[in-house]
Amino acid sequence: MTDILKEKKAIIFDLDGTLVDSMWMWKRIDMEFLARYGHSCPPELQKAIEGMSFTETAMYFKEKFCLPLTVEQIKRAWIEMSIDKYRREVPAKRGAKEFLSYARDRGMLCGIATSNSWEMVDAVLDSLGMRPFFQVVTTACQVKAGKPSPDIYLKVAEDLHVSPGQCLVFEDVPAGILAGKRAGMTVCAVEDAFSRHMEEEKRGLADYFISDYFEIMDGGRL
Repeated sequence: MTDILKEKKAIIFDLDGTLVDSMWMWKRIDMEFLARYGHSCPPELQKAIEGMSFTETAMYFKEKFCLPLTVEQIKRAWIEMSIDKYRREVPAKRGAKEFLSYARDRGMLCGIATSNSWEMVDAVLDSLGMRPFFQVVTTACQVKAGKPSPDIYLKVAEDLHVSPGQCLVFEDVPAGILAGKRAGMTVCAVEDAFSRHMEEEKRGLADYFISDYFEIMDGGRL
């Protein structure tokens, strides 16, 4: 047993599926969006786009499904489809808000490293009252490459003025876990219904695995 926060100065969270329970929403949006243009949602789609930035994902959709839209039009459509759901239907992951308070009380810095757009991040952080806990929020569109590239995690660490080795990352999918590990950070995988079929892979890649954030606050140990 070890203290997961020992010798750490910062915690960096992915957003969807890690900090908030929203992956169900994105599968629904993908299905509804593609249906507008006569396409079904391929079973391998989520794995194919895993970790991509918002812009990279829009480019993938445009090319894969030959959509008669610009990349910016695709992104705007997704924002419009998701924003109300983020404000009204997306809850925090179990124990997430309590853990954020716990981390703040211990003097930890907190950042977000997400593939989503600013509008979506703003909507969910404001609706859940989470914004005050974070010193840095970064989207993958601000860096050269999305996950599993380490770029976004290295940028958040730089903006928090901490070294990668002083960071603990929380992620819900393999591409994100790989990004954190490639950045030289300790990574804790978070259980999520959407990625349950990947649990064995997630456990193999990550340093820790939790079902919810209350596990960490039970004496601060895993």
